[in-house]
Amino acid sequence: MYRLKKILALILSLIIFVIPVASCSDDEDENVLQADYGPYGAMVARELASSYPYRRAYTDQEAQAGEFIRSQFESLGYDVSKQDFTNLYGGSSANYIVNIPGNGFFSFDDYGNPVEVRRTIVIGAHYDDAFSSDQVDPSYGYDGISDNASGIGVLLTIAEQIKNYDDLSFDVILVAFGAGNDNYAGARAFVNSLTDEVAGSIDCMYCIDSIYGGDKVYASAGFNSLLMSQKYQMRRKLYQAYDVVYDSLLYTQYGFSLYYNECGIITDLNGDGYDDIYREVSVNKSDYVPFDEMNIPIVYFDSADYNFDHMEDMKDTKNLNLQEFGGMIRNTPIDSTVTLDQFMMTEDTDILQIRINCVAYIILESMMKGSDFAMTSAEYIAMQDSTN
Repeated sequence: MYRLKKILALILSLIIFVIPVASCSDDEDENVLQADYGPYGAMVARELASSYPYRRAYTDQEAQAGEFIRSQFESLGYDVSKQDFTNLYGGSSANYIVNIPGNGFFSFDDYGNPVEVRRTIVIGAHYDDAFSSDQVDPSYGYDGISDNASGIGVLLTIAEQIKNYDDLSFDVILVAFGAGNDNYAGARAFVNSLTDEVAGSIDCMYCIDSIYGGDKVYASAGFNSLLMSQKYQMRRKLYQAYDVVYDSLLYTQYGFSLYYNECGIITDLNGDGYDDIYREVSVNKSDYVPFDEMNIPIVYFDSADYNFDHMEDMKDTKNLNLQEFGGMIRNTPIDSTVTLDQFMMTEDTDILQIRINCVAYIILESMMKGSDFAMTSAEYIAMQDSTN
């Protein structure tokens, strides 16, 4: 009830004091740098990769990397919950979880009275990588910068920037998943720990994985969206992410584009015996899978190149300098800061920083579009005004 009072007070203040945002000129809008988050996310990603390069699931370096992420969250002022879990062979790992309460939403009871409703967004990225020190030739300089230090860079950038979103209605859960390369064990442990109430309140899970090494950055929905009866419902959050990009100046300001996978190959993607259209989904799986299996909408960000005519041709990059492993970066020894910086960066452009900041911006702005199941304070005010 105290939150309902808080929100009603916010509504009253908004009615009394209206900020004349419409007075800004187009020129002023163009001078505003969106996703102007600085080097923090890229610096953290590079520090994670360089300090703990061989953070394979259940290793000492993975554990140390997790504690590094905890320290970063804490330096940003957050309380962090550590969720320990083990595999069948006694290996131990952990998720690091930050809960950020929002302002809540409005719904209505059977008598038409406004009631507070909680809706939740989960944002996650795994912090382990593919190899331990005895599995890769050290001459490659492998450190998992793309898969998935880059995703952790986005997660921490969101943690840093979300404090500027005072009117965010969603409760937000940030999760650094352990053991992502072990069949998404950390994500499964997290999902299995959710109460029915929290699980039922999740509007979307945003998953970030390997956004540096590929030619293009894509956003995809889950395999649950392949069912025609719920295609739009399960892709609505994906479309909202693209709406943010269409309404922004990310390409003008940074040269950043977010791509649909629209190659249109006809094949059985989910193994149910029926052909699907390979469009707006990805065969690259990540920590979103347990949420997808729960029929929760997901938006998955990764970098690759899906512009091929055959599924077996799909790879991360067509860059001729990065073909030693058939154009794949993730789960290969050339997922290396030294290698990728050499061929991705220019003298005045840090592609890692641009991608981290732009993906963080897209997720933050997408959350401001509200819920399909309840009304934000602003939407409630608009409804009240329209009926008066």
